Amino acid sequence: METETLALAQEMDFSMWALFARATFTVKLVMIMLIIASFWSWSIIIQKFIAYRAARREARHFDREFWSGEPLDELYEQIGPDPRGRSQRIFASGMTEWRRSHRDDGNLIAGAQARIDRSMDVAIAKEAENLQAGLPVLATVGSTAPFVGLFGTVWGIMHAFIGIAEQQNTNLAVVAPGIAEALLATGLGLLAAIPAVIFYNKLSTDADRIVGNYEAFADEFSTILSRQLDAA
Repeated sequence: METETLALAQEMDFSMWALFARATFTVKLVMIMLIIASFWSWSIIIQKFIAYRAARREARHFDREFWSGEPLDELYEQIGPDPRGRSQRIFASGMTEWRRSHRDDGNLIAGAQARIDRSMDVAIAKEAENLQAGLPVLATVGSTAPFVGLFGTVWGIMHAFIGIAEQQNTNLAVVAPGIAEALLATGLGLLAAIPAVIFYNKLSTDADRIVGNYEAFADEFSTILSRQLDAA
């Protein structure tokens, strides 16, 4: 009897597709959700790596231009009031407010320094929001995917036990397929969650560093404008 049971178990297909095909509708739905969440996470991860690398490259290029000794007004004329680069947009926001703070007679409107700082802070906040877009999805997938997979596992095991009770048979050929199908859901949950958590932490740190560099640049730029304001 035991030999026949082992032979039946060996004849069963335990490939990923076979386990998915034999699963109940609820477990299949859970698996599909986890697969979609995994692909969604990876698309965000790849897009963020590309965006952050471009942001760092653009920031280095603009830093060289900014500290090249070229007059700030000429640099502003080159990039315009609505440039494409993130660092350039922060610079342009400060310069735009700087020019707006000059009256027709050449004197400055009171409170110019505070308005310039506030303008650059708003620009930095917009860039930070853009850089961090999508990261909450990674956090959500990382925190919920294991529980979604566990739900699929519990549901699958419950269905397997119901099948055992109906057949009045507890041999390996009856038990193994249902348990394997149920555990596949947990495996997919972990497969979606682990990369999401790892790269969420990595990308959050990268975004904070980029925003920190923007804030440092804004402080340096504000100091330069403050000296000019005091001289004026």
